[in-house]
Amino acid sequence: MADRASSVSRVTKETQIEGYLRIEGNGAAKVDTSIPFFDHMLNQLAKHSGMDLSLECTGDVEVDAHHLVEDVGIVAGQLLKGALGDKVGIARFASLALPLDEALVDIAIDLSGRPFLYYGIDHSGQYPLGTPPFDPQLSEEFFRAFAFAADICLHIDLRRGRNAHHIVEATFKAVARTIRSAAQVISNDLPSTKGKL
Repeated sequence: MADRASSVSRVTKETQIEGYLRIEGNGAAKVDTSIPFFDHMLNQLAKHSGMDLSLECTGDVEVDAHHLVEDVGIVAGQLLKGALGDKVGIARFASLALPLDEALVDIAIDLSGRPFLYYGIDHSGQYPLGTPPFDPQLSEEFFRAFAFAADICLHIDLRRGRNAHHIVEATFKAVARTIRSAAQVISNDLPSTKGKL
């Protein structure tokens, strides 16, 4: 099998990001966004997907973390799309319910070529996480940017949970695990009747 990997460079007036992703990796992450809690979540994404992920980022976090978080989502999505290539042989679909203490998150994914995000978690009223602070509501912005840049259909639902840290971390871990399952090569065929994904 060809090495499924990609590199992306994204430069705007607000952020500068260099990224690399390899699907058949060891779950290794080299991530620096200057937002430690977000770095921790991206490390979870790499570890539990089994993908190697490198993201070197600078951005106007002194204004707000939103620009950087969203742009990292765009780059991460572009990296996954590029690494998946023509998608011949992939499982394509996966779903998972993942617990982290009192939190339980449901994820379903389709590496469909048609972008969509359903985000069924209400983070309003939850406290910021870490220093400098990461607003839990930015998780939705990350996953929206990620899903649309990767051209995937992603459904995220909170079945139960109270602790913001547990909810966000369970979400990143569960998305990682579903990507791992959906991206695995299980045949020589394209999993679509249309002949294209």
